[in-house]
Amino acid sequence: MFVDRTDELATLDRAYRSGRAELFVLYGRRRVGKTELLQVFCADKPYLFFVATLASDAEQLATFSQAIWRFTHAEAPAGFTFPSWEAALAALADLPGRPVVVLDEFTYLISGNKAIPSILQKVWDGVLRRTQVMLILCGSYIGMMEREVLAYQAALYGRRTGSMLLEPLRLRSAAAFFPGYSPMERIAAWAVLGGMPYYLQAFTDGLGVLENVRSQILDTRGLLYNEPLLLVSEELREPRNYFSVLHCIAHGHTRVGAIAQHAGVGVPSTVGAYLDVLQRMRLVERQVPATERQPDKSKKGIYRICDPFLRFWFRYVHPHRGSLEIGLGDAVLQQRVVPTFAQYVSYAFEDAAREHVADLAAQGRLPFLPERIGSWWDRHTEIDVVAVSDADGAVLVGECKWWDSPVGMNVLEELRRKAMLLPLEGRWTHVWYALWSKAGYTPEVQALAGEEGVLLMRVEDLLDEGGRSR
Repeated sequence: MFVDRTDELATLDRAYRSGRAELFVLYGRRRVGKTELLQVFCADKPYLFFVATLASDAEQLATFSQAIWRFTHAEAPAGFTFPSWEAALAALADLPGRPVVVLDEFTYLISGNKAIPSILQKVWDGVLRRTQVMLILCGSYIGMMEREVLAYQAALYGRRTGSMLLEPLRLRSAAAFFPGYSPMERIAAWAVLGGMPYYLQAFTDGLGVLENVRSQILDTRGLLYNEPLLLVSEELREPRNYFSVLHCIAHGHTRVGAIAQHAGVGVPSTVGAYLDVLQRMRLVERQVPATERQPDKSKKGIYRICDPFLRFWFRYVHPHRGSLEIGLGDAVLQQRVVPTFAQYVSYAFEDAAREHVADLAAQGRLPFLPERIGSWWDRHTEIDVVAVSDADGAVLVGECKWWDSPVGMNVLEELRRKAMLLPLEGRWTHVWYALWSKAGYTPEVQALAGEEGVLLMRVEDLLDEGGRSR
Protein backbone atom coordinates (compact mmCIF):
# COMPACT_ATOMS: atom_id res chain seq x y z
CA MET A 1 0.00 0.00 0.00
CA PHE A 2 1.12 3.56 -0.70
CA VAL A 3 0.52 5.92 2.23
CA ASP A 4 0.79 9.70 2.51
CA ARG A 5 3.90 11.32 0.92
CA THR A 6 1.69 14.31 0.03
CA ASP A 7 4.43 16.88 0.47
CA GLU A 8 6.99 14.81 -1.41
CA LEU A 9 4.66 14.32 -4.39
CA ALA A 10 3.88 18.04 -4.38
CA THR A 11 7.61 18.85 -4.52
CA LEU A 12 8.11 16.56 -7.51
CA ASP A 13 5.01 17.96 -9.23
CA ARG A 14 6.25 21.54 -8.82
CA ALA A 15 9.52 20.56 -10.47
CA TYR A 16 7.65 18.86 -13.31
CA ARG A 17 5.52 21.96 -13.91
CA SER A 18 8.53 24.29 -14.00
CA GLY A 19 8.69 24.26 -17.80
CA ARG A 20 12.46 23.82 -17.83
CA ALA A 21 14.94 20.95 -17.76
CA GLU A 22 15.15 19.44 -14.29
CA LEU A 23 17.93 17.40 -12.70
CA PHE A 24 16.36 16.18 -9.48
CA VAL A 25 18.15 14.06 -6.86
CA LEU A 26 16.09 11.74 -4.65
CA TYR A 27 17.90 9.65 -2.09
CA GLY A 28 17.27 7.82 1.16
CA ARG A 29 17.75 4.55 2.98
CA ARG A 30 16.85 1.18 1.54
CA ARG A 31 13.20 0.26 2.17
CA VAL A 32 12.07 3.86 2.71
CA GLY A 33 9.85 3.83 -0.38
CA LYS A 34 11.76 5.83 -3.01
CA THR A 35 10.83 3.60 -5.95
CA GLU A 36 7.16 3.48 -4.91
CA LEU A 37 7.07 7.28 -4.61
CA LEU A 38 8.54 7.70 -8.09
CA GLN A 39 6.17 5.14 -9.58
CA VAL A 40 3.19 7.02 -8.18
CA PHE A 41 4.62 10.31 -9.43
CA CYS A 42 5.25 8.95 -12.93
CA ALA A 43 1.91 7.15 -13.29
CA ASP A 44 0.12 9.92 -15.24
CA LYS A 45 3.16 11.20 -17.15
CA PRO A 46 5.30 9.99 -20.06
CA TYR A 47 8.25 8.33 -18.36
CA LEU A 48 11.28 6.10 -18.76
CA PHE A 49 12.05 4.15 -15.60
CA PHE A 50 15.49 2.51 -15.57
CA VAL A 51 16.56 0.48 -12.54
CA ALA A 52 20.30 -0.12 -12.39
CA THR A 53 21.63 -3.42 -11.10
CA LEU A 54 24.97 -4.97 -10.19
CA ALA A 55 25.43 -6.17 -13.80
CA SER A 56 28.51 -5.16 -15.78
CA ASP A 57 28.81 -1.66 -17.18
CA ALA A 58 28.32 -2.96 -20.73
CA GLU A 59 25.11 -4.79 -19.74
CA GLN A 60 23.78 -1.69 -17.99
CA LEU A 61 24.44 0.44 -21.06
CA ALA A 62 22.70 -2.09 -23.30
CA THR A 63 19.63 -2.27 -21.04
CA PHE A 64 19.43 1.52 -20.76
CA SER A 65 19.83 1.91 -24.53
CA GLN A 66 16.93 -0.45 -25.20
CA ALA A 67 14.75 1.38 -22.67
CA ILE A 68 15.40 4.66 -24.52
CA TRP A 69 14.55 3.05 -27.86
CA ARG A 70 11.34 1.53 -26.52
CA PHE A 71 10.16 4.94 -25.33
CA THR A 72 9.15 5.76 -28.91
CA HIS A 73 9.15 2.28 -30.49
CA ALA A 74 7.21 -0.89 -29.80
CA GLU A 75 10.40 -2.86 -29.16
CA ALA A 76 14.15 -2.48 -29.42
CA PRO A 77 16.17 -4.41 -32.01
CA ALA A 78 17.93 -7.43 -30.58
CA GLY A 79 21.39 -6.49 -29.36
CA PHE A 80 20.80 -2.76 -29.83
CA THR A 81 23.00 -0.48 -27.73
CA PHE A 82 24.40 3.01 -28.00
CA PRO A 83 28.17 3.14 -28.52
CA SER A 84 28.77 4.95 -25.20
CA TRP A 85 27.08 6.35 -22.12
CA GLU A 86 27.57 9.82 -23.53
CA ALA A 87 25.61 8.89 -26.65
CA ALA A 88 22.86 7.18 -24.62
CA LEU A 89 22.39 10.11 -22.26
CA ALA A 90 22.47 12.59 -25.14
CA ALA A 91 19.67 10.60 -26.80
CA LEU A 92 17.37 11.65 -23.97
CA ALA A 93 17.24 15.07 -25.62
CA ASP A 94 15.31 13.55 -28.53
CA LEU A 95 12.50 12.12 -26.39
CA PRO A 96 9.23 13.86 -27.25
CA GLY A 97 7.05 15.94 -24.94
CA ARG A 98 7.87 16.46 -21.28
CA PRO A 99 9.35 13.07 -20.32
CA VAL A 100 10.38 11.96 -16.84
CA VAL A 101 13.55 9.87 -16.92
CA VAL A 102 14.31 8.00 -13.69
CA LEU A 103 17.73 6.47 -13.11
CA ASP A 104 16.94 4.35 -10.06
CA GLU A 105 19.76 2.86 -7.96
CA PHE A 106 22.09 5.41 -9.54
CA THR A 107 24.87 4.39 -7.17
CA TYR A 108 25.00 0.98 -8.89
CA LEU A 109 25.87 2.78 -12.13
CA ILE A 110 28.65 4.66 -10.37
CA SER A 111 29.99 1.46 -8.83
CA GLY A 112 30.28 -0.05 -12.30
CA ASN A 113 31.66 3.06 -13.98
CA LYS A 114 33.22 5.83 -11.90
CA ALA A 115 33.05 8.19 -14.88
CA ILE A 116 29.23 8.23 -15.03
CA PRO A 117 28.80 11.48 -13.02
CA SER A 118 31.38 13.27 -15.18
CA ILE A 119 29.78 11.97 -18.38
CA LEU A 120 26.34 13.08 -17.19
CA GLN A 121 27.74 16.50 -16.25
CA LYS A 122 29.16 16.93 -19.77
CA VAL A 123 25.91 15.87 -21.45
CA TRP A 124 23.79 18.01 -19.13
CA ASP A 125 25.86 21.13 -19.77
CA GLY A 126 26.08 20.51 -23.50
CA VAL A 127 22.60 19.24 -24.35
CA LEU A 128 20.07 18.28 -21.70
CA ARG A 129 19.78 21.55 -19.79
CA ARG A 130 18.15 23.10 -22.86
CA THR A 131 15.51 20.39 -23.22
CA GLN A 132 12.21 19.52 -21.54
CA VAL A 133 13.57 16.42 -19.81
CA MET A 134 13.00 15.89 -16.08
CA LEU A 135 15.88 13.61 -15.08
CA ILE A 136 15.67 12.04 -11.62
CA LEU A 137 18.71 10.40 -10.04
CA CYS A 138 17.63 8.05 -7.25
CA GLY A 139 19.92 6.17 -4.88
CA SER A 140 19.92 4.24 -1.60
CA TYR A 141 23.53 4.62 -0.53
CA ILE A 142 23.21 7.96 1.22
CA GLY A 143 26.94 8.49 1.70
CA MET A 144 27.73 7.81 -1.95
CA MET A 145 24.88 10.00 -3.21
CA GLU A 146 26.06 12.89 -1.05
CA ARG A 147 29.71 12.35 -2.02
CA GLU A 148 29.36 11.60 -5.74
CA VAL A 149 26.33 13.73 -6.62
CA LEU A 150 25.66 16.48 -4.06
CA ALA A 151 29.08 17.36 -2.61
CA TYR A 152 31.03 20.46 -3.62
CA GLN A 153 33.78 18.29 -5.14
CA ALA A 154 31.31 16.17 -7.15
CA ALA A 155 31.22 16.45 -10.94
CA LEU A 156 27.48 17.20 -10.84
CA TYR A 157 27.76 19.90 -8.19
CA GLY A 158 25.74 22.96 -9.20
CA ARG A 159 23.72 21.11 -11.83
CA ARG A 160 20.89 19.72 -9.74
CA THR A 161 17.74 21.79 -9.78
CA GLY A 162 16.25 20.08 -6.74
CA SER A 163 16.92 17.35 -4.21
CA MET A 164 15.10 15.45 -1.50
CA LEU A 165 16.22 13.13 1.28
CA LEU A 166 13.25 10.82 1.70
CA GLU A 167 12.62 10.26 5.39
CA PRO A 168 10.73 7.40 7.05
CA LEU A 169 7.00 7.92 7.52
CA ARG A 170 5.93 9.75 10.61
CA LEU A 171 3.84 8.01 13.26
CA ARG A 172 0.46 9.16 11.97
CA SER A 173 1.19 7.86 8.49
CA ALA A 174 2.74 4.62 9.73
CA ALA A 175 -0.36 3.97 11.84
CA ALA A 176 -2.48 3.93 8.67
CA PHE A 177 -0.99 0.52 7.82
CA PHE A 178 -2.93 -0.99 10.75
CA PRO A 179 -6.55 0.22 10.69
CA GLY A 180 -7.63 -2.81 12.71
CA TYR A 181 -5.32 -2.02 15.64
CA SER A 182 -6.24 -0.02 18.72
CA PRO A 183 -4.32 3.26 19.25
CA MET A 184 -2.07 1.53 21.81
CA GLU A 185 -1.33 -1.31 19.38
CA ARG A 186 -0.47 1.20 16.66
CA ILE A 187 2.06 2.86 18.94
CA ALA A 188 3.53 -0.54 19.80
CA ALA A 189 3.80 -1.52 16.13
CA TRP A 190 5.53 1.76 15.34
CA ALA A 191 7.88 1.22 18.29
CA VAL A 192 8.98 -2.05 16.66
CA LEU A 193 8.95 -1.11 12.97
CA GLY A 194 9.36 2.65 12.77
CA GLY A 195 8.29 4.40 9.59
CA MET A 196 9.88 2.24 6.88
CA PRO A 197 7.07 1.13 4.52
CA TYR A 198 8.74 -2.19 3.71
CA TYR A 199 8.90 -3.09 7.38
CA LEU A 200 5.34 -1.91 8.03
CA GLN A 201 3.99 -4.11 5.25
CA ALA A 202 5.55 -7.16 6.91
CA PHE A 203 3.01 -6.98 9.76
CA THR A 204 -0.74 -7.55 9.54
CA ASP A 205 -3.35 -6.20 11.92
CA GLY A 206 -5.01 -9.62 11.69
CA LEU A 207 -2.43 -10.71 14.28
CA GLY A 208 -1.37 -9.07 17.53
CA VAL A 209 1.85 -7.04 17.58
CA LEU A 210 3.83 -9.70 19.44
CA GLU A 211 2.44 -12.43 17.19
CA ASN A 212 3.81 -10.48 14.23
CA VAL A 213 7.11 -10.08 16.04
CA ARG A 214 7.29 -13.82 16.53
CA SER A 215 6.53 -14.72 12.89
CA GLN A 216 8.35 -11.96 11.00
CA ILE A 217 11.33 -11.06 13.23
CA LEU A 218 12.07 -13.93 15.62
CA ASP A 219 11.60 -16.68 13.04
CA THR A 220 14.65 -17.40 10.89
CA ARG A 221 12.27 -17.63 7.91
CA GLY A 222 10.63 -14.30 8.75
CA LEU A 223 10.80 -11.44 6.29
CA LEU A 224 12.68 -9.16 8.70
CA TYR A 225 14.90 -11.65 10.52
CA ASN A 226 18.04 -10.85 8.48
CA GLU A 227 17.14 -7.34 7.36
CA PRO A 228 19.79 -5.43 9.41
CA LEU A 229 22.45 -7.90 8.26
CA LEU A 230 21.61 -7.09 4.64
CA LEU A 231 21.41 -3.35 5.31
CA VAL A 232 24.80 -3.05 7.00
CA SER A 233 26.66 -5.68 4.98
CA GLU A 234 25.66 -4.18 1.62
CA GLU A 235 26.86 -0.68 2.41
CA LEU A 236 29.87 -1.12 4.70
CA ARG A 237 33.26 -2.77 4.33
CA GLU A 238 33.63 -3.77 7.97
CA PRO A 239 30.11 -4.83 8.96
CA ARG A 240 31.31 -6.77 12.02
CA ASN A 241 32.74 -3.64 13.65
CA TYR A 242 29.67 -1.56 12.84
CA PHE A 243 27.48 -4.30 14.30
CA SER A 244 29.52 -4.15 17.51
CA VAL A 245 29.02 -0.39 17.72
CA LEU A 246 25.27 -0.65 17.10
CA HIS A 247 24.95 -3.46 19.64
CA CYS A 248 26.67 -1.35 22.30
CA ILE A 249 24.46 1.66 21.66
CA ALA A 250 21.32 -0.49 21.77
CA HIS A 251 22.36 -1.78 25.20
CA GLY A 252 22.91 1.61 26.81
CA HIS A 253 26.54 2.49 26.02
CA THR A 254 25.89 5.87 24.44
CA ARG A 255 29.13 7.85 24.82
CA VAL A 256 32.17 7.47 22.62
CA GLY A 257 34.44 6.25 25.41
CA ALA A 258 31.94 3.65 26.62
CA ILE A 259 31.31 2.43 23.09
CA ALA A 260 35.05 2.06 22.47
CA GLN A 261 35.46 0.15 25.73
CA HIS A 262 32.61 -2.31 25.21
CA ALA A 263 32.64 -2.73 21.42
CA GLY A 264 36.31 -3.69 21.24
CA VAL A 265 36.83 -2.03 17.86
CA GLY A 266 39.60 0.41 18.74
CA VAL A 267 40.29 3.69 20.50
CA PRO A 268 37.68 6.47 20.75
CA SER A 269 38.98 8.15 17.59
CA THR A 270 38.35 4.96 15.63
CA VAL A 271 34.87 4.62 17.10
CA GLY A 272 34.24 8.26 16.21
CA ALA A 273 34.92 7.45 12.55
CA TYR A 274 32.45 4.54 12.69
CA LEU A 275 29.84 6.78 14.29
CA ASP A 276 30.31 9.42 11.58
CA VAL A 277 29.56 6.82 8.91
CA LEU A 278 26.50 5.54 10.77
CA GLN A 279 25.22 9.10 11.13
CA ARG A 280 25.61 9.71 7.39
CA MET A 281 23.59 6.53 6.81
CA ARG A 282 20.87 7.95 9.11
CA LEU A 283 21.16 4.89 11.37
CA VAL A 284 22.60 6.70 14.39
CA GLU A 285 22.07 10.21 15.70
CA ARG A 286 23.89 12.37 18.21
CA GLN A 287 21.69 13.97 20.84
CA VAL A 288 22.38 16.79 23.27
CA PRO A 289 20.08 18.36 25.86
CA ALA A 290 17.58 20.66 24.16
CA THR A 291 18.79 23.53 26.34
CA GLU A 292 22.19 23.57 24.58
CA ARG A 293 22.38 26.66 22.36
CA GLN A 294 25.20 25.28 20.23
CA PRO A 295 24.48 21.55 19.86
CA ASP A 296 27.41 20.88 17.52
CA LYS A 297 29.88 22.22 20.08
CA SER A 298 28.30 20.65 23.14
CA LYS A 299 30.34 18.08 25.08
CA LYS A 300 27.16 16.50 26.45
CA GLY A 301 26.37 14.51 23.32
CA ILE A 302 25.23 10.89 23.44
CA TYR A 303 24.53 8.50 20.57
CA ARG A 304 21.39 6.50 19.91
CA ILE A 305 20.06 4.33 17.12
CA CYS A 306 17.48 6.51 15.41
CA ASP A 307 15.61 3.75 13.55
CA PRO A 308 13.09 1.96 15.81
CA PHE A 309 13.37 -1.37 13.99
CA LEU A 310 17.15 -1.43 14.33
CA ARG A 311 16.80 -0.58 18.02
CA PHE A 312 14.42 -3.50 18.43
CA TRP A 313 16.56 -5.91 16.40
CA PHE A 314 19.81 -5.10 18.20
CA ARG A 315 18.10 -5.37 21.56
CA TYR A 316 16.11 -8.56 21.06
CA VAL A 317 17.40 -10.42 17.99
CA HIS A 318 21.14 -9.88 17.70
CA PRO A 319 22.00 -11.06 21.26
CA HIS A 320 19.81 -14.17 20.90
CA ARG A 321 20.56 -15.30 17.36
CA GLY A 322 22.03 -18.56 18.67
CA SER A 323 18.77 -19.45 20.40
CA LEU A 324 16.71 -18.36 17.40
CA GLU A 325 18.81 -20.39 14.98
CA ILE A 326 18.00 -23.59 16.88
CA GLY A 327 14.27 -22.90 16.85
CA LEU A 328 13.72 -21.28 20.26
CA GLY A 329 11.72 -18.32 18.96
CA ASP A 330 8.82 -18.90 21.35
CA ALA A 331 11.18 -18.99 24.33
CA VAL A 332 12.97 -15.81 23.22
CA LEU A 333 9.61 -14.08 22.84
CA GLN A 334 8.30 -15.12 26.25
CA GLN A 335 11.52 -14.86 28.27
CA ARG A 336 13.34 -11.97 26.59
CA VAL A 337 10.84 -9.78 24.74
CA VAL A 338 7.61 -9.92 26.75
CA PRO A 339 9.09 -9.01 30.19
CA THR A 340 10.60 -5.73 28.92
CA PHE A 341 8.39 -4.93 25.94
CA ALA A 342 6.26 -2.30 27.71
CA GLN A 343 9.42 -0.51 28.81
CA TYR A 344 10.76 -0.66 25.25
CA VAL A 345 7.53 0.85 23.89
CA SER A 346 7.67 3.59 26.52
CA TYR A 347 10.89 4.93 24.98
CA ALA A 348 9.22 5.09 21.56
CA PHE A 349 6.26 6.84 23.23
CA GLU A 350 8.69 9.58 24.27
CA ASP A 351 9.90 9.92 20.68
CA ALA A 352 6.29 10.16 19.53
CA ALA A 353 5.61 12.90 22.08
CA ARG A 354 8.55 14.96 20.83
CA GLU A 355 7.30 14.53 17.26
CA HIS A 356 3.85 15.59 18.49
CA VAL A 357 5.26 18.85 19.89
CA ALA A 358 6.55 19.71 16.41
CA ASP A 359 3.08 18.99 14.99
CA LEU A 360 1.44 21.21 17.62
CA ALA A 361 3.86 24.03 16.81
CA ALA A 362 3.15 23.70 13.09
CA GLN A 363 -0.59 23.95 13.82
CA GLY A 364 -0.08 27.07 15.97
CA ARG A 365 -1.27 25.22 19.08
CA LEU A 366 1.73 26.07 21.27
CA PRO A 367 2.04 29.38 23.11
CA PHE A 368 5.44 29.97 21.48
CA LEU A 369 7.50 28.91 18.46
CA PRO A 370 10.18 26.40 19.50
CA GLU A 371 13.69 26.49 18.08
CA ARG A 372 14.81 23.14 19.51
CA ILE A 373 12.80 20.09 20.56
CA GLY A 374 14.33 17.17 22.41
CA SER A 375 14.88 16.04 25.97
CA TRP A 376 17.08 17.15 28.85
CA TRP A 377 19.28 15.32 31.32
CA ASP A 378 22.07 15.69 33.80
CA ARG A 379 23.76 13.05 35.96
CA HIS A 380 20.72 12.58 38.18
CA THR A 381 17.60 13.71 36.33
CA GLU A 382 15.93 13.43 32.95
CA ILE A 383 13.00 15.28 31.39
CA ASP A 384 11.34 13.38 28.54
CA VAL A 385 10.25 16.35 26.41
CA VAL A 386 11.77 19.81 26.28
CA ALA A 387 10.95 22.46 23.67
CA VAL A 388 12.92 25.70 23.80
CA SER A 389 12.56 29.16 22.32
CA ASP A 390 15.33 31.56 23.24
CA ALA A 391 13.68 34.25 21.11
CA ASP A 392 10.39 34.03 23.02
CA GLY A 393 12.02 33.32 26.38
CA ALA A 394 9.86 30.23 26.79
CA VAL A 395 10.33 26.52 27.45
CA LEU A 396 7.91 23.60 27.49
CA VAL A 397 8.70 20.60 29.67
CA GLY A 398 6.83 17.32 29.44
CA GLU A 399 6.61 13.86 30.93
CA CYS A 400 5.45 10.65 29.20
CA LYS A 401 3.88 7.72 31.03
CA TRP A 402 3.21 4.43 29.26
CA TRP A 403 1.27 3.18 32.29
CA ASP A 404 -1.90 1.13 32.57
CA SER A 405 -3.24 3.48 35.25
CA PRO A 406 -4.16 7.18 35.00
CA VAL A 407 -1.48 9.77 35.68
CA GLY A 408 -1.93 11.50 39.02
CA MET A 409 -0.81 14.73 40.68
CA ASN A 410 2.49 13.20 41.80
CA VAL A 411 3.72 13.05 38.20
CA LEU A 412 2.90 16.72 37.57
CA GLU A 413 4.51 17.77 40.85
CA GLU A 414 7.65 15.78 40.02
CA LEU A 415 7.80 17.41 36.59
CA ARG A 416 7.66 20.83 38.20
CA ARG A 417 10.47 19.86 40.55
CA LYS A 418 12.63 18.67 37.67
CA ALA A 419 11.90 21.85 35.69
CA MET A 420 13.51 23.83 38.51
CA LEU A 421 16.78 22.02 37.74
CA LEU A 422 16.96 23.33 34.18
CA PRO A 423 19.80 25.80 33.55
CA LEU A 424 17.38 28.71 33.23
CA GLU A 425 19.90 31.49 33.91
CA GLY A 426 17.29 34.10 33.08
CA ARG A 427 16.94 32.79 29.53
CA TRP A 428 13.30 31.76 29.85
CA THR A 429 10.64 33.72 31.65
CA HIS A 430 7.76 31.39 30.74
CA VAL A 431 7.64 27.68 31.60
CA TRP A 432 4.82 25.53 30.21
CA TYR A 433 3.96 21.98 31.21
CA ALA A 434 2.67 19.01 29.21
CA LEU A 435 1.87 15.37 29.96
CA TRP A 436 1.40 12.39 27.65
CA SER A 437 -0.42 9.37 29.10
CA LYS A 438 -1.40 5.95 27.81
CA ALA A 439 -4.31 5.61 30.27
CA GLY A 440 -5.51 9.18 30.83
CA TYR A 441 -5.48 11.30 33.99
CA THR A 442 -7.03 11.48 37.44
CA PRO A 443 -9.82 14.05 37.97
CA GLU A 444 -7.45 16.15 40.11
CA VAL A 445 -4.93 16.47 37.30
CA GLN A 446 -7.65 17.31 34.78
CA ALA A 447 -9.07 20.03 37.02
CA LEU A 448 -5.69 21.62 37.66
CA ALA A 449 -4.73 21.43 34.00
CA GLY A 450 -7.85 23.37 33.09
CA GLU A 451 -6.97 26.10 35.60
CA GLU A 452 -3.26 26.40 34.81
CA GLY A 453 -3.08 25.56 31.11
CA VAL A 454 -1.20 22.28 31.43
CA LEU A 455 -1.37 20.33 28.16
CA LEU A 456 -2.81 16.84 28.70
CA MET A 457 -2.27 14.46 25.79
CA ARG A 458 -3.53 10.95 25.17
CA VAL A 459 -2.41 8.28 22.74
CA GLU A 460 -5.28 9.21 20.43
CA ASP A 461 -3.88 12.75 20.11
CA LEU A 462 -0.63 11.40 18.68
CA LEU A 463 -2.59 9.65 15.93
CA ASP A 464 -5.01 12.50 15.20
CA GLU A 465 -5.60 12.55 11.46
CA GLY A 466 -6.41 16.25 11.67
CA GLY A 467 -2.74 17.07 12.20
CA ARG A 468 -0.22 18.40 9.73
CA SER A 469 0.26 16.13 6.74
CA ARG A 470 3.56 15.25 5.12
